[in-house]
Amino acid sequence: MSSRVAAVDGVRRVAAVDCGTNSIRLLIADVADGRLRDVQREMRIVTLGEGVDATGQFAPAALARTEAALTDYVEVMLAHDVSEVRMVATSAARDAGNRDEFFAMTARQLGRVMPGAVAEVITGTEEAALSFRGAVGELDPATGPFVVVDLGGGSTEVVLGGSGAEVADVVASFSANIGCVRLTERCLQTDPPTADEVAAARAVVREKLAEALAVVPIEGARTWVGVAGTFTTVAALALGLPEYDSEVIHLSRIGIPDVVKVCDELIAMPRAQRAELGPMHPGRVPVIGGGSVVVEELAREFGQRAGITELVVSEHDILDGIALSI
Repeated sequence: MSSRVAAVDGVRRVAAVDCGTNSIRLLIADVADGRLRDVQREMRIVTLGEGVDATGQFAPAALARTEAALTDYVEVMLAHDVSEVRMVATSAARDAGNRDEFFAMTARQLGRVMPGAVAEVITGTEEAALSFRGAVGELDPATGPFVVVDLGGGSTEVVLGGSGAEVADVVASFSANIGCVRLTERCLQTDPPTADEVAAARAVVREKLAEALAVVPIEGARTWVGVAGTFTTVAALALGLPEYDSEVIHLSRIGIPDVVKVCDELIAMPRAQRAELGPMHPGRVPVIGGGSVVVEELAREFGQRAGITELVVSEHDILDGIALSI
């Protein structure tokens, strides 16, 4: 369907790009009446935020990996006759001193699809709202309030909301300065990590989560929804999948004991053993131990504060929220 036909039919073909600290993802979708129909989804691990926590700068190699992926994505957009594009950059782009190089690159590539398009750095509040909108759109409002957690490479968004019909349903949110890449670089240097390193990582996560939960009153939450690669990989392993299967993972429900068991195993596991796991993306191998520490600490807090006994894992997240916002 071309953009000319889309305009006549009231259907728009849009492209959403989410560029985080660890991955860059693409969603091409047809939008009509506030609903999405997927055309294509892609994900690449580029680790744009590699070393940013320590140096305050994007590494040239990280920028090159990201541009290579975005160039490919633009070719896909052109092939699918996308009419509008929005690219959002999150934690890493907020922190890097040489971020102008990144924005110039995104303008160069995205301008091939839509003149003037460039990546946007959004606030943690907007990031949380977009994640919430994408994550809970298919859930029964009666199972709310929802606490949505988007666990990225550099930050973790904790969002509390109601029915999820609109972004306005967000009650409170907080962007915690922890993520799987940042935590791994800061604390988990050994392969596999030592007990002291894991203890140090837990201390960092607990400190940051205390800040988040002082702002987000999760005590009334009924359903915990986890989005992004750490959660989906943990779900795939808990479900015993031989390989990654997004259809099976999407909206799966995992009991907290099973979540903790998988996380414990991933934290203690050497990277070579992680790489042999069927559902494991190679780019997640080095950092999923850090993500697992965050998930375990969230499970502990949510269980104690809200009596939550299971995790709902959504394949739909900020990427879907970005597409709906166009």
